[in-house]
Amino acid sequence: MIKAATHESIQEAAEMIKSGGVVAFPTETVYGLGANALDGQAVAKIFAAKNRPSINPIIIHVSSREDAQKYVEVDARAKGLMAAFWPGPLTMILPRKAGGGVSELVSAGLDTIAIRMPNHPVALELIRCAGVPIAAPSANASGEPSATTPRHVMDSLGQRIPMILAGGACSVGLESTVLDLSGDVPVIVRAGAITAQDLEEYLGDVSYDFGNHDKPKSPGQLLKHYAPSIPVRLNAVDVEEGEGLLAFGSTKFMGVKTGGFANQWGDAKFKNLSEGGDLIEAAANLFTMLRDLDNAENKGIAVMNIPDVGIGIAINDRLKRAAQGR
Repeated sequence: MIKAATHESIQEAAEMIKSGGVVAFPTETVYGLGANALDGQAVAKIFAAKNRPSINPIIIHVSSREDAQKYVEVDARAKGLMAAFWPGPLTMILPRKAGGGVSELVSAGLDTIAIRMPNHPVALELIRCAGVPIAAPSANASGEPSATTPRHVMDSLGQRIPMILAGGACSVGLESTVLDLSGDVPVIVRAGAITAQDLEEYLGDVSYDFGNHDKPKSPGQLLKHYAPSIPVRLNAVDVEEGEGLLAFGSTKFMGVKTGGFANQWGDAKFKNLSEGGDLIEAAANLFTMLRDLDNAENKGIAVMNIPDVGIGIAINDRLKRAAQGR
């Protein structure tokens, strides 16, 4: 059931969370499927609804920096980043705090926890009203493109969840940056809107490691992820018969092998992430447009080249995993 996010519906959703249920809710990044992170049986409902592999850890969401220190060990580096980037699309992997009570299922048995404070009024009110940290991966079936609108959630999870709090389309449109601070060297293990350059002002050198792990420390590290139901072909310089086109920037010379130009097609076969070549706009449109092109008219999706700089690194990581999918 989709409900507009009002004070009353948020209170209702919070009661569901407190009583061991799951609720979909908006954040600035993507819609999350939330449950009480302290309740293993509640967290198990997330895995069941999404058909999510149990080795894949889940981010917990808090409504204040102070609350974060109840669940993870926060060093000086983490405190500085919380002050600079929270609330916002930065998740930190930090050592689990003894006695914090976060379910082992959340962290997939690891001694670290991924934690963030979202920058969305509905998410923050929901967490405050529930009075517990909320474990929440993206609100879609495992492996699919993440949900960035209430309709995406409904299309993907349907009757498997009791409530979707509707708060409009997500402003960022990509999952949060995940920074591993559990060791001496800071490592971005999932790219997002906050880049290594943004973080280096506070940390010095920051590296990337998106490895395809059998036992990932972060969500989004599984090889096959974010995948539509049809094949995705990257760095396309033309469009093959039967493909739709996910474009970026100018399509003036983007031809179709059978003749004509792709930009003359209708919406079912042609989407442009950003006609002006704006990577932030492209990130916000990515999952919606992948879903739109995943339709009966297309047997595959050709994707034009995306510059691998800034948030483009995050976009390309999602696209590479989508291309490894079905």
